[in-house]
Amino acid sequence: MPQNRNKRIELFIANLTNVIVHRILEIAVDNKEIASKYKKEIEASLKLTKKYREQINPIQSPLPEKQALAIRQKLLNKAEIRLSSRISQGYKNLHLDQVEEFVEAALKELKII
Repeated sequence: MPQNRNKRIELFIANLTNVIVHRILEIAVDNKEIASKYKKEIEASLKLTKKYREQINPIQSPLPEKQALAIRQKLLNKAEIRLSSRISQGYKNLHLDQVEEFVEAALKELKII
């Protein structure tokens, strides 16, 4: 069972990273049509993220602090890497300093911290 739990945590982190990156991209883009596509991607990933969150631990029970901090750190690293990759591909108006703010908000929303 711990293997399944670890896999679910990794899937949770991957989907939540996608949510965070697309929220930042949505803010950075000026084109409303592209922004709406980011919004759809956010909604789909958030739905999966919530599903995995419920499978990891009951939503009423917080995760152990050590595990919550590990998830937070992985989210920060993955989101910064993905945004840095987008910046190197030529994306404009992306600010890596926003990552921590979005990670904290997402973790609170999903009752991880």
